Amino acid sequence: MTGIVLSASVRQNLLSLQSTAALLATTQNDLATGNKVNSALDNPTNFFTAQSLNNRASDIGNLLDGIGNGVQVLQAANTGITSLQSLVSSAQSIANQVLQSPVGYTTKSNVTSAAITGATANNLLGPGTNNTVTGTAVAGAAATTTKLSALTTAITTADSLVIDGKTISFASSGGNTVTSNGGSLDLTNATVGDLLAAVDTITGATVASTLGATQLTLSTGTAGPLTIGGAAGTLAILGLTAGTTQLTPPALSGQTLTIAATGGGTATSITFGTGANQVSTLNGLNAALAANNLQATIDASTGKINIVTSNDAASSTIGAIGGTATPFSGLTAAAAVADPGSQAQRASLVAQYNNVLAQIDTTSQDASFNGINLLNGDTLKLTFNETGKSTLSITGVTFNAAGLSLSTLTAGTDFLDNSSANKALTSLTAASTTLRSEASSLGSNLSIVQIRQDFSKNLINVLQTGSSNLTLADTNEEAANSQALSTRQSIAVSALALANQSQASVLQLLR
Repeated sequence: MTGIVLSASVRQNLLSLQSTAALLATTQNDLATGNKVNSALDNPTNFFTAQSLNNRASDIGNLLDGIGNGVQVLQAANTGITSLQSLVSSAQSIANQVLQSPVGYTTKSNVTSAAITGATANNLLGPGTNNTVTGTAVAGAAATTTKLSALTTAITTADSLVIDGKTISFASSGGNTVTSNGGSLDLTNATVGDLLAAVDTITGATVASTLGATQLTLSTGTAGPLTIGGAAGTLAILGLTAGTTQLTPPALSGQTLTIAATGGGTATSITFGTGANQVSTLNGLNAALAANNLQATIDASTGKINIVTSNDAASSTIGAIGGTATPFSGLTAAAAVADPGSQAQRASLVAQYNNVLAQIDTTSQDASFNGINLLNGDTLKLTFNETGKSTLSITGVTFNAAGLSLSTLTAGTDFLDNSSANKALTSLTAASTTLRSEASSLGSNLSIVQIRQDFSKNLINVLQTGSSNLTLADTNEEAANSQALSTRQSIAVSALALANQSQASVLQLLR
């Protein structure tokens, strides 16, 4: 081949044709593959950059499966919590049925005091002892109609009597004018009875002052102390002595009543009386008994106080009774008497309650996805980027009955009274609050994971678009190039043919 000599024009046309063919082949390859960069030889920078972008997009795409599984794990847990919340509500309904059921006892534990004379709901202490003062004999006082001026030692206008600081004076005329603030008696007509009535007007006596044989008895009943004063001569005439006599309080005043804790209540310690922190009325007594699951009533006719357990502690026996209160001395309360029908109904409610708790256990165990159960103590760990540095760990909880602090009940022991039902309701309310809190936490985590899932999908699109921008061919441009190169190739073939024709002409001359 080295011996063949081509003319310059032929060689030039041949080279042009070869170059055009090569370009045409490249263009056709770009059109066939859709890429303008098919290998590192085409554009090393773009090729390796695009490859890096595609590799990262592929790595993130591989993580999407795990993220998607994480979303389903969270949704499974959220579904489980929704079901658990419904089961807790069902258990609450059962406990509320106990509160609405008839009391499970025909007779609750109770105790009745001895009679308290004169005791009423507004005054448990009774009236107490009347505050009275009885003087010595009054000379000449034969009856209440005896005039004061007719007494052996006569009362005169110079005399006066002071009752509770209010003065009764004596006048020769003007009539009887005594009020609650004192006043005057007319000696022309005033009698022993008028004097006694004047004293009662001043003291507001509930028990009238009287004249016994020949002795004056002044009384204020329960109104308060009685103070007597005045001129010494007047007091001597009336057989009275200056001084103050205090009201004798009821026997129950100052006495105490203690009752040991009943049905989980707070032990009672009461002091009867009218002083600070003392009890004198039925309302006050009930306020003091309430914390010990007790309540009281009083028999208006006898004054007897009956203390009985409240519905919350209907199954309990009243605690030991002590203290110095005489009406309660030596009393022991009898145990409650169960009602078989009501207790059978309550036992049925216990069985229903325990069945719900069993469903709580199985529901929490079933709330899993792909082997991960966030309600059974598992932990979910998600990786969001190809380097493994962007992660999220979600620690699971144990939401079976025990994990929610719910305990199974025992027939014949639980739901016997309202106290047991209220205890169960307290635990159920706390469990409901716990479930709501965890649902909120799961919802927040699910939102985070879904946001990262969408971010990863969009990032993959960005990476793949960037890679495509570096390698993909513009089909319109490449088609135009192909058409131009085809035209150029035809021209080059024609030019080569013309060059060959020139050499053919020389050959004809040689012939």
